[in-house]
Amino acid sequence: MAKKKGKPKQNEAAGQAPPTAEREGTADGPPAKMKRKEYEREMRVLHGELVAMQEWVKSTGAKICIVFEGRDTAGKGGTIKRITERVSPRVFRVVALPAPTEREKSQMYIQRYVPHLPAGGEVVIFDRSWYNRAGVERVMGFCKPEETERFLELAPAWEKAMLDSGILLLKYWLEVSPQEQTRRLESRIHDPRKIWKLSAMDLKSYSRWYDYSRARDAMFAATDTAWAPWFVANTDDKKRGRLNIISHVLSQVPYKPLAHRDIVLPKRQRPGGYTDPDLPLRHIPTPF
Repeated sequence: MAKKKGKPKQNEAAGQAPPTAEREGTADGPPAKMKRKEYEREMRVLHGELVAMQEWVKSTGAKICIVFEGRDTAGKGGTIKRITERVSPRVFRVVALPAPTEREKSQMYIQRYVPHLPAGGEVVIFDRSWYNRAGVERVMGFCKPEETERFLELAPAWEKAMLDSGILLLKYWLEVSPQEQTRRLESRIHDPRKIWKLSAMDLKSYSRWYDYSRARDAMFAATDTAWAPWFVANTDDKKRGRLNIISHVLSQVPYKPLAHRDIVLPKRQRPGGYTDPDLPLRHIPTPF
C-alpha cells in the first residue's frame, strides 16, 4: 500500500531519512546504535500516529491482526510493549497463548487461535501464533513432521479466509544475528531483572540455530503469499528495529491522521460547604 501523506516523519522513522554520520555508521558495518534521545523523539511521533490509527479502527470497525514471530531474544515482546503502551487495551489486544492443554491438543490445530481473532474495531497482536507449528514445535519435536507439512499446506488457505472476512493480516519475522542472540541470553543470565526471561526451552533452542534457520526457510517458502506476505525486520539494534516495525505497520493501515480538536476544560463546581473529613486513613510510607 502506498504511503499516505500527512503522517509526520514516517520516512525518517523507517530509516529513510537523508543519511547522517550517525545513521550511516561505517562503510563496513551497520549504522551506529541510535541514541536514546533521538529514539524517544521518533517514538513520540509514532505513538501519536498509533493513537490516530486506533481512532480510525474504532470509527470504521476495522479488524487488524498482527503476527510477531522470530528467533528467541529477537525483541518481539519489547516491540509489542512499545506498540501498546500509549493506546487503549480495549482496542489493542495482545495474545500470547500458553502451551496447549490436552483438550486443545485433540482439537483441529487452528481451532485454539480462531476465538482470539479480531472483531470489528479491534487490533489483535499475536506474540507468537499459529506459526508455532512451523517453528518451535517442529524444531523441538512437539509435533510430527507430517503435522508440520500439513500445516504449511493449509496455512495460506486459512489466511486467505481471514482476509476474505475483512481482517487485515500483517506478519512480521524479527531476525537477530547469532552474536547478538548470545549477548542477550548472557545478559539474562547475569541480570536479576531479566533472569525470568530465560527458560529451559531458550537454552535448548539456542543450541539449534540452524534447525530454526531451516524451519524459518520452509515457513517462508510455503506461507509468504501475495495476500499475506512476511515482512522481515533486523533487530540487532532494538531501537531502530522497533521504529522501523511500527513505521511499517502504520504504512500498511489506511487510517487518516487525527484532526486537531480545541478542548477547553470546564470550570470545577464550587465546594458547597465540603471540607476534608478527619478520618484515620492509612497513608503509605514515603521513602522517596
